[in-house]
Amino acid sequence: MKTSHLRATPSVPSAQPAGPVAAEAADLLRQLAAEGHLSAEAAQRRTGEITAELAATGGYWQSDLELLQGARIAWRNNPQCIGKFYWKGLDVWDCREVGVGGCDESGLFEVLVEHLRLAWNGGKVRLLLTAFTPAEPGTPGPRVWNGQLIRYAGYRRHDGSVLGDPETVEFTEAVLRMGWRGRGTEYDVLPLVVQWPGREPRWFELPADAVPEVRISHPDHPWFEGLGLRWHAFPTISDQVLELGGLRYTLAPFSAWYTCTEIGARNLSDTNRYDKLPEVARGMGLDTSRDRTLWRDRALLELTAAVLHSYDQAGVSIIDHHFATKQFVRHEEREQKHGRGCPADWSAIVPATSGSTTPIWQRRYEPTRERPNFTPHPVPWAADSSGSGAVADR
Repeated sequence: MKTSHLRATPSVPSAQPAGPVAAEAADLLRQLAAEGHLSAEAAQRRTGEITAELAATGGYWQSDLELLQGARIAWRNNPQCIGKFYWKGLDVWDCREVGVGGCDESGLFEVLVEHLRLAWNGGKVRLLLTAFTPAEPGTPGPRVWNGQLIRYAGYRRHDGSVLGDPETVEFTEAVLRMGWRGRGTEYDVLPLVVQWPGREPRWFELPADAVPEVRISHPDHPWFEGLGLRWHAFPTISDQVLELGGLRYTLAPFSAWYTCTEIGARNLSDTNRYDKLPEVARGMGLDTSRDRTLWRDRALLELTAAVLHSYDQAGVSIIDHHFATKQFVRHEEREQKHGRGCPADWSAIVPATSGSTTPIWQRRYEPTRERPNFTPHPVPWAADSSGSGAVADR
């Protein structure tokens, strides 16, 4: 793919309540005009077209420009992400026609797998969002149950401990009830659960070539590899609704690259996640009998260094937290030059390792919510949106 916006064949517009949709569509067009993507005349003309389409059909179909630039602005507006310096580089794959009229979950799944392959890009991870058809009014819209397209299972043992990722225990139990069976290891890749509105969700196993992983080793400690640590190559957020111009894209997975602290200082280190710091500390010969030895701090740093080293050795895109925070400050300064604020949740963007050594530590941000933006889905397995506890397998 060479273009920033990947186009599929058009389909029918999604019906939406005209009043608020028209207002949000007009607001989006004003933003696009203010940022130089449309002339004022073109924005006014397009507003009239959308108003007429809403009056005639109850919905409207966003143009390539509205979808692409709107998705980029939504990322820029989201307060949870430290990587927004690159917002202009986001690619959008237009898959709004997939499943329309056919309600084919397997078709959605095939596109999701292709999304992962395209984002992987041989290790040079691409910033990629895939947009499926927006939700009809009063319906939840198509979606996947997974928080990310690639995550590891968490199996609750009888003694209360967890094998794998404790964060996914509830989802793992949900897919086990559906009939899925993992291998019972620490790093079992969970299936995708795909649901079309009004239909039973279905689960699908991801093919191995869509789940690239990195085995963790250390540049100075040969024993480190024997710990058997690994992580998937890149994140793909899939539990967020893209709210754009009055439309709700309930299935809009978004891939990017990792910051090393996300894996080394959170996913593999948190006590409510993989909790690997005691193993690392023992390998380093540290005294873990008391916190005053700072064994956690030393182990955390070496685990994060191992993650960065391993991804570099594997040729997989990753950035360190010092580079990421410097880029965020550059983004903030660039936004100020354009007369825009920089929505950010300070607690979300300060890295888990050496936060006070980064340039954002002493800055303060307002986590304001502007549109377009991303909002989280409700947890589906807590209140089954299909109205049934039974779930079909593949």
